[in-house]
Parts: sequence; structure tokens; C-alpha cells
Amino acid sequence: MSNAAAYSAARPAAGKARMKRRYAAEIRFRVYGIAAIAIAMAFLFLLIGSVAMKGVSALYVTEIRLEIFFDPAVIDPDNNGRPSPQADYAQFYRNALLKLFPDVKQHRDIADLASMISTGARFDLAQMVDRDPKIIGTMQSVWLPAEADIDMVEKGGINLSAPESERRVKDSQMRWFASLQAAGDVEKHFNKRFFTSGDSRQPELAGIWSAIVGSFFLIVVTATFSFPVAVMTACYLEEFAPKNRWTEIIEVNINNLAAVPSIVFGLLGLAVFLGFFGLPRSAPLVGGMVMALMTLPTIIIATRSALKAVPPWIRNAAQGLGASPVQVVLHHVLPLAMPGILTGTIIGLARALGETAPLLMIGMVAFIVDIPHTPLDPATALPVQVYLWASNPERPFVEKTAAAVIVLLVFLVAMNGAAVFLRKKFERRW
Repeated sequence: MSNAAAYSAARPAAGKARMKRRYAAEIRFRVYGIAAIAIAMAFLFLLIGSVAMKGVSALYVTEIRLEIFFDPAVIDPDNNGRPSPQADYAQFYRNALLKLFPDVKQHRDIADLASMISTGARFDLAQMVDRDPKIIGTMQSVWLPAEADIDMVEKGGINLSAPESERRVKDSQMRWFASLQAAGDVEKHFNKRFFTSGDSRQPELAGIWSAIVGSFFLIVVTATFSFPVAVMTACYLEEFAPKNRWTEIIEVNINNLAAVPSIVFGLLGLAVFLGFFGLPRSAPLVGGMVMALMTLPTIIIATRSALKAVPPWIRNAAQGLGASPVQVVLHHVLPLAMPGILTGTIIGLARALGETAPLLMIGMVAFIVDIPHTPLDPATALPVQVYLWASNPERPFVEKTAAAVIVLLVFLVAMNGAAVFLRKKFERRW
């Protein structure tokens, strides 16, 4: 009896010890999970913060104010009332600088002084004349973009304490620039050119608008080819196809294609669309078709999952009222599954927007300055533009790269936010 009593008394104590260990293990698991999430969020904020710190400066550009005389003898040498296409607008800001620094006499010093202004300033002056020909023959106060290295000096991106031979800005240019700063003729303004122009060899003139337009055409072509084909394929496999060996093979291949590296689709596009069909290189049409092949498995899988989520009694009720199988799918099942379909489609398109490798294989890595107007025009895309700028060794392109990454992240977050919004807005509970 004593042994039985001792055993009975030990059982509650052993049970309490096991429960205590179980609760302790659960608490540790929660702590580990929270710590993992905190570490992941810390790395995410560190990544985004480092990119933002480098990219924010690209949203501002250093400009120098000069008193420009629009000499009619240069703009309209034939005196026919129309600006000459060969007019040398660069001498306008060169003469304005020489008036501010009359002691500059040597040819090399004059070239160094004029090089403080971006070469794109002459196009800005030409556009001013085109917009308002009345300024010909007048003196105008104009803000002109500074050259990239001078812009880096204003933003603190160049070590001025280094010897002159180890930096791209000369001591004489620093003296002239300091004089302009003391006179209040140097300011940082919002860089509208970054969002309105195409790529350029000069960092201060480079923009992402051509890449944005190219990405837009790319996504439109991708959605046009992938969405209807993927939805029809999913509807057939889920609602109409018999369950046999062939459909199983098709389903396995679709699942396998979803895991194929994206560069394989680029090789396919290079061989088929460019090599066999002879479509134009570096065109959003070809890029969109390649991305459509890449996103098809993702959209098909998402669409099938959305169709499976529709309750069977919806189908049974429609069939009981005399609807045909096609009417059941088109009028009842597909509309109820559309939130999930749209969510999967947007996620697939967001993946296509951030891909680079397939576009490199079909030639969209080309240097594109002009803004594309159709899907057949040569173009680039945002991730490819980031790749091109990141491979450029010049310091000003570093901030351009970071700014382009920020823009790309904004588009990706917006597309994922749209997917969440559509699911919440159109989701139905049964």
C-alpha cells in the first residue's frame, strides 16, 4: 500500500513537471519566432534605409543661376524670324560665366569654367526659345543644371580634402563654385528631369521615364497574353478535363514550369521569338511575350486554387436550375473565384515587373535614350535600368541606381497592395 500511495502521489508531481516544461517550450518557441521576425524586419529596414539614404539625393539637382543674354545674332543669324537649329546655345552660359569671372583668360581655364555647367543646359536654353521666342534679344535670369561632379560637391559626395590629382574637380573650379555659392547663385531644386527624361551618358541628365514607359508596355503585353490563356487553361483543367494520365502529365508540367529559373524563359524567347520568328530585339512586345510564358504557370495555379475554393453547392444549385456546364462556370463559379484569380494575376505580374534575366537575353539591355511610343519600339525596363546604372563606375550613377530601386519598390508594393485590396473588396464568405 505504501508503494501504491507513493506512486499515486508522484503522478501529479510528474504531470505538473511535464506541463511546466511544455509551457516553457511554448514560451521559448514564441520568443524565437518574435526574435526571428524582429531580425528580419531589422534587416529589411536596414536595406530600405540604406537605399533610401543614397537615393534621396538623386531627387534633387544642383542648379546655378546665370544672367543669360539670348543673342539674336546667334539664335537667328539669317534674320528670318526662326531660331536656327545650328545655334550654339552653349556660348550663352559660357559668356555669362566669363562676365562673372573676368580674370579667366586662358583657353584651358575657360573650358574648365564652362564645364561646371551641364552640357544639357544648351537644350534647356533652346527649349526656352522655342516656348517663348519673345525672349530673343533680352537678358534672362536662368537656373541651369550643374555638371555631375559639381553636383556631387554640393551634395558632399566628393572628398575635397584629397589632393587635386585624386579627385575629378579642380581647385580652380572649387574657387569659382565657392564664389557662386557666396553670391547666392547656387541652389538645390527638385530633379524633374529624373522622372521626365530617358537615359543619358551624363548622370545629371539621366532619367527613368523611358524605363517606366517600357515597363508599362511590358506589363500590358504580359497581361494581354497570359491572363486569358491562364484562366481558360485553369477552367478547363479544373472543371471540364477528365482525370486521366494526360491531364496528370499536364498538371505536373505546369507545377514544374512554375519553378523553372527565369533565365530559361529568356533563352526560349531568344531562340523562338528572335531567332525563329525574327521579331525586333529590345522590344516590349518580345519581352512581354517572354514574361507571359513565365507568369502563365503562376496564374494557372492561382486560378485553379480559386476555383477549388468555390463551394460545390454553387455548381449543384446552378445545374439544378438547368444551367449548362459552361454556364455554371462562366456565370457562377468564375465570378465568385475572380478575387483569387486577380490576386494571383497581380502577384504574377509583379514578379514579371521585377525580373531582369529574361530581358537581358532578348536584348532589352541596350542603351535607350528615346521614349518608346509603341510596344515595337526599342525600350528598356526599370530592373534593367537599375542593372545598367549599377554597372556604371561613375559615382553620380550610384544615387541614380538607388533612386530607381526606390521607384521599382514603390511599384511592386503598389501592385501587391492592389492584390490585397481586390481580395478584401470582392471576397465572399459562405
